[in-house]
Amino acid sequence: MTYNNNNATTSNNTNANNNVNTSTSTSNNVNQNVQTGDMTNRNINTSDITQRVIQPPPTAVAPAMMSGGNNDLCTTGTSGAVQTQILGVSSGGTVRDMNCERLKLSKTLYDMGMKVAAISTMCQDRRVFDAMMAAGTPCPYDGVIGAQAKAQWEANPDKIPKVEEVKDDDTYKKIGLGTMLGIIIHNLFKF
Repeated sequence: MTYNNNNATTSNNTNANNNVNTSTSTSNNVNQNVQTGDMTNRNINTSDITQRVIQPPPTAVAPAMMSGGNNDLCTTGTSGAVQTQILGVSSGGTVRDMNCERLKLSKTLYDMGMKVAAISTMCQDRRVFDAMMAAGTPCPYDGVIGAQAKAQWEANPDKIPKVEEVKDDDTYKKIGLGTMLGIIIHNLFKF
């Protein structure tokens, strides 16, 4: 009397989390039972496991610029980061605000009782200079105030503060170029 018991099992499992795991498990079981007076039992087990783990890329972290919250500084912090699966870049810096510095210097001079020096500091800005002239109180000129100062300013127009050029803010152009560069690098090294 012969009994043949053949079992074949194939299992494919896919688990998705932050990591991608692909597991393939193949099992072949062959059982042969032959009964002829003597009992013979033969088992053949074959198992193949293939596993592939894909991890997310590391993260480029933008540096924290001016994160202490100290508002007594006349600087503004900027930072940014770009990360691909191979390369990560982060950068940061500060931008100096000259008008803020002028205001703080003027306030400090005024608090020390040096009112003419405080006004002279503010008059280095052309907008303040024009406002003072329009109000009939010209900015001090070499320690001279009032009508004498106005006469000195009219005699020396080359000493009048220049109108500051308005600079085009190209921050968005830089961000756009950085984004395009990141996309190009990502596509070059895409697997």
